[in-house]
Amino acid sequence: MEGTSSYGAGFTRSAISHGQYVVEVNRPDRAERRRIGKSDPIDAYAAARAALSGRASSAPKDDTVAGIRALHNAARSAVKARTATLNQIGSILITAPETVRAKYGRLKGTDRTDALARLRPAGDAVHTAVLTALKSLARRVKELTAEHQALVKALDSVVSVHNPGLRAARGVGPDTAAQLLVTAGGNPERMRTEASFAALCGAAPVPASSGRSNRHRLSRGGDRAANAALYRVALVRMSSDSRTREYVARQTAAGRTKREIIRLLKRAIAREMFRCLTTAVAVPGIADLRLLRQSKNLTLTAAAQHLGVWPATISTLERGIRRDDDLAHAYRNRLQAA
Repeated sequence: MEGTSSYGAGFTRSAISHGQYVVEVNRPDRAERRRIGKSDPIDAYAAARAALSGRASSAPKDDTVAGIRALHNAARSAVKARTATLNQIGSILITAPETVRAKYGRLKGTDRTDALARLRPAGDAVHTAVLTALKSLARRVKELTAEHQALVKALDSVVSVHNPGLRAARGVGPDTAAQLLVTAGGNPERMRTEASFAALCGAAPVPASSGRSNRHRLSRGGDRAANAALYRVALVRMSSDSRTREYVARQTAAGRTKREIIRLLKRAIAREMFRCLTTAVAVPGIADLRLLRQSKNLTLTAAAQHLGVWPATISTLERGIRRDDDLAHAYRNRLQAA
């Protein structure tokens, strides 16, 4: 079957329920498709040859991440719709009457959206029509923002239950964790090695040797959404993880560019993500931190001053929003000694 997690999901589910062994195949090679054409019988023969030759041997993804995929797609579409609506507001303000443009064009972000959502259209026909359109679009932005926040909250809850180790990894938020789960599927054991997962994410260098030259080139294939997820994790760790920053400093001193360093980080992060996807990773508990602080009659500000961090850092750590095992260990020891 081709597309076992998309248009072929229903047929795949029915075949498996009837005891059939299903193998997932990729679409035919583009060069071969240009040579022999495209039709359903041609694609069927190509899939059969791929399965018989052993080139296609992957098991299809199961349905355990179907809910995560649905929530993830809905959250992404809400963001895209919100961005499109904001672009519409900006476009209207560019050509709006001078009084409207002078009043609302200088506002930015949520200030502009809130002001436009509260306005009362008045004036001549042109002003009334423009202000009515801007008010409608601003209210749509606010609705889409609230919708996206609700979807992300639901997605975070589902992802945390499905794979708490992946969600607790540094730099992995709800959207990133969901994307990696969708890419790997609910049964990531169908990928035999972490190198196959890195290749699936487009983070594995591709051999490009010829003659006496021995080199590798950047992979342009794989799941680009998963590659972007690894990229976001790399950026977060480069800015907030001490070990990653030390690694970046060493590589920079060795003469590597920032782009090359990010490629190396993505390959290492893919290895870590594969381990989180295929094995049960123990997540240190943090539920006792708030109760322990309250039993010592310490405020967030006082606890943060003892550790030399911002109170918001302690708050996100206690609520499980931000994972920092070293800080949690130091925090717990400080509270127990207080």
